[in-house]
This record gives sequence, C-alpha cells and structure tokens, in this order.
Amino acid sequence: MHLLFLGIGLGVLLAIPGAWLYSRRTERRVMELERQARANERLAEQATMTRGLAHEIKNPLSTIGLNVQLLQEDAADIERAASDQPEIAEQAGKVRRRLGTLGREAVRLREILEDFLRFAGRIELDRQPTDLNALVGELADFFEPQATEAGVNLRTQLDTSLPKCNADPSLLKQAALNLMINATHAMADAKRDGQPHGGANELILRTSRTSTKQGGRLCIHAVDTGPGITDEVKAKLFEPYFSTKRTGTGLGLPTTRRIVEEHGGELTLHTEPGRGSAFTIELPG
Repeated sequence: MHLLFLGIGLGVLLAIPGAWLYSRRTERRVMELERQARANERLAEQATMTRGLAHEIKNPLSTIGLNVQLLQEDAADIERAASDQPEIAEQAGKVRRRLGTLGREAVRLREILEDFLRFAGRIELDRQPTDLNALVGELADFFEPQATEAGVNLRTQLDTSLPKCNADPSLLKQAALNLMINATHAMADAKRDGQPHGGANELILRTSRTSTKQGGRLCIHAVDTGPGITDEVKAKLFEPYFSTKRTGTGLGLPTTRRIVEEHGGELTLHTEPGRGSAFTIELPG
C-alpha cells in the first residue's frame, strides 16, 4: 500500500512540470492570438480611414478639373480676342498652357486615387458560368483600336474545347485588360526608345487548358514581343506603387494578381529580356 501511494505521489510530482509547461504554452498562444487580433483590428481601421480619405480627395479633384477646363476655355477666348495685341495674346496663351498642365495633373491624381480604391477595396466576386473564349474575344474587339494606334498587332488563339468556368467576368476582364495595357505600353516604348525586343510588335491573347497537381486549370495568356523584364524588375513587379513607367501608378499588376487569387487562381510570368513576356492567368477548371 505504501508503495502504491509512493508511486502515485511520484507520478503527480512528475506531471506537475509538464502541466506547468503546457499551461505556459497555452497562455503564450492565447496572448499571441489576442495580439494578432488587435493588430488586425488596427489594420482594418487604418484601411477604412485611408479609403475614406481617398474618397474625400477624389471629389474635390473633380471640381478642380472642371474649373481648370473652364478657365482654359476663357484663356483661349482671350487669346483669340487679343489677336491684334500680341503681348496680351502671348500672356493668355501662357496661362492656357499652364492650366493645361494643371488639368492633366488633376486627371492623373484622380486616376491614381481610383486605382488605389480598386486595389484597397474589398473584392466581392459575382461568380457565374463564364466562357473565357467569349470574354477574350470581347476584350480583343474592345482593345484593338488602342493596340493599332500604338502600332501593335493584336491576335487571338482560342482553345475551342475550353469548358466554362465559375468566375466573375467583369473582374476577369479588368485583370486581363491590365496585362494588355502593360504589354502594349512596353512594346511601344521599346520601339520608340530603340530597346532590344522581339521585333514583331505582336500581342497574342490565348486560351488553354492544362493539368497540374492541383487539378485542371483554365488559362488566359497575354503574350507580347516586347523588351522582356529583367530579374531586378521582376522581383519588384507585384509590389504596390512600383512602376517602370513615369505615369504609371504601380497598382495595375498587384490588382490583377489580387483578382486572380480571389478566384482561387494564380498569376504567373515567363519572360526573356530582349524577346518578350507572357503573363498567364490560371483559374480552377
């Protein structure tokens, strides 16, 4: 009997350190979860405040842009009316040109705010059966005049056996359009600046179906013959506000990737400097 009690006592004594360690680990875990919850709440509050501030700035910018346009028209009227008074006409012309610069900057700021609101806003998918071939065809018809103006030949290559996917067609169009705009700008800039590029000035929109470890994937490819992307730029490409264009907001590609990931898909890139790039939107099949 004494041995039994002794064994029980030793068992209790040995269990106490283990129970204490388990209690401490649980306590630390609870504290860490509470800290993360508070941090997430602060981030949500900051995001709400930032979006509200962007809206508050965007509205006055519209008013500024409208009034700048009206002032430009007034300056142009004075310039015409003072055609027989060269000094006054010259001053009016200077004012008109400066107002034009101000107006363009107001438009650019508004575009930056709109891009930010799209990127920072909550994405809610309106999923429906979507024909990716029809979607790509509509995009090509819409974008062809802009591509032609930039000297880019836009072509499509569609997989006619492609099934429909469960997606938000409007947001997918926005995601693919961002890729098309970037590709067109890259090819036009490379041609203008004499950079090495693929030479053909082609933008190919292609659909395909692939099999991966995750199952079947439905793909939209945007393939260009532009200058390609260096490893240094590629490493930063999806960072918000990073852009290689002077007028770029740096939110187009991050927004595209976010839309694709909200669909449960993946945005991939294959590029060869001096030959071109291929972005692929992969969606669950």
